[in-house]
Amino acid sequence: MARAIMMREAGGPEVLKPESVTIGDPGAGQVRLRQTAIGVNFHDCYVRSGLYKTLPLPGVPGIEAAGVIEAVGPGVNSFSVGDRVGYVTSGYGSYADARLIDAGILMRLPDAIDDRTAASTLVRGLTAQLLLHQVYPVWPGHTVLVHAAAGGVGRLLCQWAKHLGATVIGTVGSEDKAQIARANGCDHTILYRTENFVEKVQAITNGRGVDVAYDSVGKDTFLGSMQSLALLGHLANFGQASGPIEPFTTSLLAQKSNSVSRPIVFHYLADPARRGNMAQSLFKALADGVITADARHEYAFDDVAQAHRDMEARKTAGAVLLIP
Repeated sequence: MARAIMMREAGGPEVLKPESVTIGDPGAGQVRLRQTAIGVNFHDCYVRSGLYKTLPLPGVPGIEAAGVIEAVGPGVNSFSVGDRVGYVTSGYGSYADARLIDAGILMRLPDAIDDRTAASTLVRGLTAQLLLHQVYPVWPGHTVLVHAAAGGVGRLLCQWAKHLGATVIGTVGSEDKAQIARANGCDHTILYRTENFVEKVQAITNGRGVDVAYDSVGKDTFLGSMQSLALLGHLANFGQASGPIEPFTTSLLAQKSNSVSRPIVFHYLADPARRGNMAQSLFKALADGVITADARHEYAFDDVAQAHRDMEARKTAGAVLLIP
């Protein structure tokens, strides 16, 4: 038997209920994983509320966790009992103290990365890795714009981009967040509530614009991000915190031969070779101190509803974990 957080209907945090479940033995290509730390993301809140209708109900939410393999099924040759692993999955199910999972999506954790760091960093860190190294590879001399620069992914983007030799411009909502962004490698901060970020970007870059804009805000910033691009610049939209982006005419891109992408981390992790390279890159950056894990807010497994309430009330600043 195991315990899982079951969601039988969409709604407020109260719909998240701990239940006993039977998981059985792993089948072909599977392992049974005892989970030691479970990441809680805003994605989970959107699933729980019904904004994202991507989890068949009843179902167990959650997309990332870390743990120890307790049993391996037939055909699993790459992992053994006792191995420490982490994962990110679009198939949900991580809100559990134990589960069966496809061995093909697991990432072996190096000794330098503890379980709680892994569970609190995988989604954010792998997102930062794909944005900076694959969607638009950043090199010395590039200028980048990072929206929500003091946020979970934004902070990692600032740290990593600065290490890569870029000039980093970040938008934030307050002076306190500006201090966080600057402490994490941001060269210039823009208070987007009181300053026009497009005008500020143009002033900072002497009218050139940025080589790449990393935009997780969506509707409220998308066109401004496009206006902030330099010739041949790229806009990577990887979220929609302010709402979905309205349709736009592609002729806007022709004005400066710009390009736009909408990367999804799960798609980049689908190929085993790419996933392994991304994980290796992330773990090395963490081990070398290029990027640092967020401060963590840890909740007991049964307190998942409170974790969601605190996240939605903006009472957490950093990663949120459930500890079985």
